[in-house]
Amino acid sequence: MDCSNMPPPLYTNGKMATENSEHGPVNMDTDMDMLSDEELEREAEGFKEQGNAFYIKKDYAEAYNYYSKAIDMCPKNASYYGNRAATLMMLCRYREALEDSQQAVKLDNTFMKGHLREGKCHLSLGNAMAASRCFQRVLELEPDNSQVQQEMKNAESILEYERMAEIGFEKRDFRMVVFCMDRALESGSACHRFKILKAECLALLGRYPEAQSVASDILRMDSTNADALYVRGLCLYYEDCIDKAVQFFVQALRMAPDHDKARLACRNAKALKAKKEEGNKAFKEGNFEAAYELYSEALTIDPNNIKTNAKLYCNRATVGSKLKKLDQAIEDCTKAIKLDETYIKAYLRRAQCYMDTEQYEEAVRDYEKVYQTEKTKEHKHLLKHAQLELKKSKRKDYYKVLGVDKNATEDEIKKAYRKRALLHHPDRHSGSSTEVQKEEEKKFKEVGEAFSVLSDPKKKSRYDSGQDLEDDGMNMGDFDANNIFKAFFGGPGGFSFEASGPGNFFFQFG
Repeated sequence: MDCSNMPPPLYTNGKMATENSEHGPVNMDTDMDMLSDEELEREAEGFKEQGNAFYIKKDYAEAYNYYSKAIDMCPKNASYYGNRAATLMMLCRYREALEDSQQAVKLDNTFMKGHLREGKCHLSLGNAMAASRCFQRVLELEPDNSQVQQEMKNAESILEYERMAEIGFEKRDFRMVVFCMDRALESGSACHRFKILKAECLALLGRYPEAQSVASDILRMDSTNADALYVRGLCLYYEDCIDKAVQFFVQALRMAPDHDKARLACRNAKALKAKKEEGNKAFKEGNFEAAYELYSEALTIDPNNIKTNAKLYCNRATVGSKLKKLDQAIEDCTKAIKLDETYIKAYLRRAQCYMDTEQYEEAVRDYEKVYQTEKTKEHKHLLKHAQLELKKSKRKDYYKVLGVDKNATEDEIKKAYRKRALLHHPDRHSGSSTEVQKEEEKKFKEVGEAFSVLSDPKKKSRYDSGQDLEDDGMNMGDFDANNIFKAFFGGPGGFSFEASGPGNFFFQFG
C-alpha cells in the first residue's frame, strides 16, 4: 500500500476529534454526559463492531472513525486503542499507531496484542532495540507465539544491517550501505533514518535522481526534515547547481543549527563556486598562469564533487593548452573524462591536444566518440579532418625529409634539396661501410622523391590534401633519384663529385 499520501489524524483544540464519513467531525461531549456508564459501554461496543466490519472490508479510514468513537465513549478500554492501532498500521501511520499501542498496554500490561503492535510499530520506524523489548514481553505472556519469534529475528536482522552499514560508511563502501539499508527497510519501512542514509549514499555514488526521489518523498511528509533537506542540497551540489544547493543547506541549518554535514557542504559549495569564478575571471583576462593555479586550488576543495571537478579539470586543460603544456592538458582531460564519461567538451579538448601533438590515432578515437554521441556537422568535420591527418601521418613526410616547414616557399624547398642531396649522395660515402652506404643511398632517394613532389605544384597539392599520388599514375616506387640530381645540378659537366680518400671529398660546379 502506498502510504505517502494518507491523511493525518484530525485534532480539535489539541484533542483528537471523531470523524463521521457522512456528517464530518462530531463533538460528542454533550451527548456522552447524558449516558450512564453501562449505556456508554454498550454504545462503544456498537462502534467497535462497526469498526471491525469496516476493517474486514479493508475500509481502514471508516474503521478508524468508528474505533475513535468507541474510544471517545470508553477511553479506558485497552482493546479499542489496540484496534485503532491495528487500523493505523494498515494506513501506514505508524507513529500514531505506536501512541495507541503504548496507551493500550499502559491500560492493560497483560494485553499481548498491544505489546505485539507496539513492537511492530517500533520495528517499522526503525527502532529495533525498543521493538525487541516489546517482543520479549509478548514471549513472557505467550512463550510459544511463533509470530513474535519471527519478529524478533527481523529486529535482530535490522540491528545487524545497521552495524554493517556503519562499517561500510566509514570505509566509503556506499554500495554496501545502500544494500544494508534496502534490507533494513524491508522490516523498517517507515524509518526516515534508513531512507536518509540510503539517499545520502546514493548521492555519493552519483545516483542523483534516486537520491532526490527518496529525499523528496520524506520532505512531502515532513518539510522540516533537516536530513532530507541536506540530501536534496547534496544532489544539487554534486550536479553543479551550487546556488540552489546552498539554499537547501541553509534551510537545513535553520531546522537543525548543529547539522555538521550541512554546514561543511555549505562551506565547500561557497568556496568551490568562489574559486572557480576567480579562475574563470583570470582566464578571460588572459592571465593564464593565475587561472591555472586557481583551478588547481579549486580541485582540492572537495574530491567528492565529481561533476564540478570534471569541469575544473577541463578548464585547467584549456589553460594548459594556452600555456603550451599539452601533455598536462591531455592528462587533465583524461581525468575529467574519468569523472564524467559523458563530458563531450573534455573529449573535444583532448582531441585537439592530440592533434596539436600529432597523436592522430588518439584524436580520431576521441572525435569518433563525440560524433557517435552528437552527430553535428561540426563534429563530423573535425572527425574527417583528424582521419585525413592520420592518413597523411602514415605516409612519408616529405617536409621532414627535406627539413622544411609545411609553408616553405619554392626557393626554400630548392635550397633544402641542394643541402640534403649533397649530404646523402652515395659518392660522398663511398669509403664508408656497406651498412652506412645503404642507409645513405636510401636517404638520398627519399630526398629526391620529396623534391620531385614538393617542387611540382600539382603533386604538392595532391600530397598536401592527403590524396594518393599513385592515383594519377605517379608511381613513386619506380623513382630514380639520380635523374632528379642531374636535372637539378644541370646534367653532365655541370657538377662533379670526386672522392680523394675515405671521408674526403670536394665539389666542382660548372
